[in-house]
Amino acid sequence: MTPPAEQITVVGVGADGWDGLAEPSRQALLAAEIVIGAPRQLGLLPAGVRAERVAWPTPLRPAVPALLAAHQDRTVCVLASGDPSHYGIGRALGETVGADRLRVLPHPSSLSYACARLGWPQEDTEVISAVGRPVERVAAALHDGRRLLVLGADAATPAAVAALLRERGYGPSDVHVLEVLGDAARERHVRGTAETWDEPPGDPLNIVAVACRRAPRTARLGAVPGLPDTAYEHDGQLTKRYVRAATLAALAPAPGELLWDIGGGSGSIGVEWMRTHPACRAVSVERDPVRAERAGRNARTLGVPGLTVVTGEAPGALAGLPGPPDAIFIGGGLTAPGLLEACWEALPEGGRLVANTVTLESEALLARWYGRHGGELVRLAVASAVPVGGFTGWRQAMPVTQWSVTTARTTARTTPLSADSGDPS
Repeated sequence: MTPPAEQITVVGVGADGWDGLAEPSRQALLAAEIVIGAPRQLGLLPAGVRAERVAWPTPLRPAVPALLAAHQDRTVCVLASGDPSHYGIGRALGETVGADRLRVLPHPSSLSYACARLGWPQEDTEVISAVGRPVERVAAALHDGRRLLVLGADAATPAAVAALLRERGYGPSDVHVLEVLGDAARERHVRGTAETWDEPPGDPLNIVAVACRRAPRTARLGAVPGLPDTAYEHDGQLTKRYVRAATLAALAPAPGELLWDIGGGSGSIGVEWMRTHPACRAVSVERDPVRAERAGRNARTLGVPGLTVVTGEAPGALAGLPGPPDAIFIGGGLTAPGLLEACWEALPEGGRLVANTVTLESEALLARWYGRHGGELVRLAVASAVPVGGFTGWRQAMPVTQWSVTTARTTARTTPLSADSGDPS
């Protein structure tokens, strides 16, 4: 049955091309007037598909609405690799025209093929895309015994992943590179370890599978906030481990939410906010350019290269930040004129504000705001055991006063749940 002209059929295709397509997918392509896809995908179609072939322009995402509008009165098929709804063009199309206008005919994805070849259960395997995204995102998923699938951006991805594993102390990890999955004639499986990886670049259509194994002297980084202070490069301007854990608990990150970290220092609050879920986003505002640069390095090292670092002094630097934020943390500069007012006004209903201080002047300011808006005012005190001669005693860190509050105004959310975009390849 030929779909109506206003409906767009999205056909998943594997590396084996036409031969691997199910009959409904073949019929949709044979009935189409326009077929849109990447040049590689269009090249897989036989001459019997008589539709006009249109290649996606670059960059793809901004071109989607205009290209679909130009062919809205014709029968359109869009080609995608494997399952169009999993790291594919299906997302971009759904957000552009609406899911009700899409007819999706999926094909087994390269992820399915990879797990089948390796004997790995899909539900226990984490997927990270390096297509149009920094490969440093892999670092946030490194835990001893975990299995990862990294969608390769090009032929250089396997070497880049192996280098990252070595740098992060996961050199003993087993590495598998699976190329052109689904094409019986060209499929290739290369295996080794990250610390000995010296394979030359192969096919750009690849998945890098990693069985994570931490080297004996590599520090163990957990999956919850409160990483060791030694995980960060810093000059002392760092929210310390136990206070950081309490601060993230008060901020309460959830998938897709946006944090403004004011007085970012070494970036630890923004980094650990983003490590709680891949869809979490954060902006770190730091007036010192050296510290701002350091925060960016920490973000890349710890697997969240998407942290946005803005060099400037608040509240002036808040103008133009993405928003509205779901939460704001103020770790420095509380007494700057207008800072608390600007942060309060920036939050939507249900937004969270958390502020930490160690000075009496800022504590008095927080006490006044607590009296006006409520919330929770706590004092956090941490003592560490240290040598005292031949004995052991307690050394008290400066106590931290923390105010946390949830707003009660109505402001519509204007940002999408996730900033990730679909990829047609």
